[in-house]
Amino acid sequence: MIEVDAVQRKVVRTLVGAQILGGIGLGATVSVGALLAAEVSGSAAWSGMAATMSTLGAALLAVPLARAAQARGRRVALAGGSTLAALGALLAVGAAAIGFFPLLLVALALAGASAATNLQARFAATDLADPAHRARQLSLVVWSTTIGAVLGPNLIGPGEAIGGAIGLPTLTGPFVFTVSAQLVAMAVYFAGLRPDPLLTAMERAPAASGIPPRHGFATLRVNAGARYAVVAVALSHSTMVAMMSMTPVHLYEHGATLEIVGFTLSLHIAGMYALSPVFGWAADHWGRIPVILGGQALLLASLVVAWAQSDSDAWVAVSLILLGLGWSASTIAGSTLVAESVPVDDRAGLQGVSDLLMNATAAVCGALAGPVLTLLGYSGLGVMCMALVAVVVGWTVARQRSVRRAQL
Repeated sequence: MIEVDAVQRKVVRTLVGAQILGGIGLGATVSVGALLAAEVSGSAAWSGMAATMSTLGAALLAVPLARAAQARGRRVALAGGSTLAALGALLAVGAAAIGFFPLLLVALALAGASAATNLQARFAATDLADPAHRARQLSLVVWSTTIGAVLGPNLIGPGEAIGGAIGLPTLTGPFVFTVSAQLVAMAVYFAGLRPDPLLTAMERAPAASGIPPRHGFATLRVNAGARYAVVAVALSHSTMVAMMSMTPVHLYEHGATLEIVGFTLSLHIAGMYALSPVFGWAADHWGRIPVILGGQALLLASLVVAWAQSDSDAWVAVSLILLGLGWSASTIAGSTLVAESVPVDDRAGLQGVSDLLMNATAAVCGALAGPVLTLLGYSGLGVMCMALVAVVVGWTVARQRSVRRAQL
């Protein structure tokens, strides 16, 4: 007889450890991706393709990894994602060595498996979690990303030193840490996720009704609660990406130093992750919907500050902190709703589609944010993003009214 609480504690410890490693690998890759794209392509105009391909890769790999989890368990899916990320880093080194830009784009897309794996890991924390503590368990895994996200970019210098010592092409040294971290993460997943949390949860679930598990898009067509949760997560993430991606450009164009830009983004990252356990506790204690609404209030406050005080570096920093906090609250509570809106047999499929739409929507909004910034400025971008918040708030209010009417 499996002691579920003991298995769950082991699962969370494993996920936290692997998330730290995955975050280090991802941070090291992202930190030099844009520079490497510019060098290999020969033009700075292509530097943005690094983030684009990584985000696209994360989106495209979300569903295959989820299907692997459904069929073979979290252990195989998460370990496989880490392996793909390591392969992407190796291909990036090869592409730099031969100066072949198309191969570098493929490599960066494969490296996006790191982000896809990190996102799926948060759902793995919910498979065996007690419903009363489900959001808190998910939030601990999200919080652990902070460590890797902070350490990763600081490995550029040591990575270049190691790369130079072993004869790697310029700028590819940090990928040494990426490959190493992802391979160790793969081993951690394989060793630590025994028994597999998703397979164990499926075995413990009530007897199936004979209906085969639904794929994620089929679930969205028939499950209103799942649709709401997926959209809330996707639009909250898109709001954050649109504003965050344009903040460095806005600050730099208004005379801010690179140090100020970097410090502002560090505050934003702290807002995204540092208080994750607090929002997880709140979602368990007060409910998922109140925390989602609280997250939207924080996002709206951020956008109002960006609209009213776009010329002040200090107020822009405040806006970015609020943006990170709003993202954290909305994503943790929304992701918990995604996990519990369907039976366990349908979870992985829905979670994969949620991550796909989350990344794809953010990629579109991030791409549109540049032209909006050019036409309307940073204040105008903040106003445009308010529309995304309005959709989530409006849908939440309408959904709650519908639930209350159904209970009468």
